[in-house]
Amino acid sequence: MKAIQCSAFGAPETLTLVDMPAPMPGAGQVVVDVKACGANFVDALLVQGLYQVKPPLPYFPGNEVSGVVSAVGDGVNHLKVGDEVMGLTMVGGFAEQVVAQALTFSKKPEGLSFPQAAAFLMNYCTVSYALDDIAEIKKDEAVLILGAGGGVGLAALDLAIARGAKVIATAASEEKRALCLEMGASHAIDYDKEDLKARVKELGGADIIVDPVGGKYTEQAFRAINPKGRHLIIGFAAGDIPRIPVNLALLKRAASMGVDWG
Repeated sequence: MKAIQCSAFGAPETLTLVDMPAPMPGAGQVVVDVKACGANFVDALLVQGLYQVKPPLPYFPGNEVSGVVSAVGDGVNHLKVGDEVMGLTMVGGFAEQVVAQALTFSKKPEGLSFPQAAAFLMNYCTVSYALDDIAEIKKDEAVLILGAGGGVGLAALDLAIARGAKVIATAASEEKRALCLEMGASHAIDYDKEDLKARVKELGGADIIVDPVGGKYTEQAFRAINPKGRHLIIGFAAGDIPRIPVNLALLKRAASMGVDWG
């Protein structure tokens, strides 16, 4: 079978296509014929050696997989050959086949295509954990989403609206802002050109901030948070880990809350 290999940490362009033996399942494992594999920000960090976990080299990237079960190992009862599935592998997904622990896979809902299923778990489960378990979102709250045009951002927009919240989206491109408005955001802000703090305050402030971006945007957003607001720290796509004055949390009676669904 063919697989994409990372033999040295570097830019995604340095990955190579190699031939590998077909995998065999061990006890508790399944082999999945890969139909689609998500390409996440975490994948890009992993291949560059910039993630908090560094897989031993060489390794085969690809974490979020959908496909069809082609073999099952001993002790696997909830899946069988021919099942259409989706799951997380951490590594190995950018290949024609992948072997993984069966418990990390479940049957794919019929309403999802293979590409949709391969882009679902990381984004939607992270955001559901953030909004429901960490922030305990309530109907009619105002949710500010930084980087709303990305995978996590669009999932946050979708789930926040489903829970009855008002969404203020931010994105750098006109195309992404238009998509956010089409999906139901009340407002879409260009956070590279507009005063983020002032605009959000004009709109009534934010009860929850979904922040997968970091950098200079975090403090601007936190300064527009409402009393008892929750700032959800998901990632640092801007590249810089922000350092905000903690007196803001005191003055706002607000909290920054870490989100680590993994």
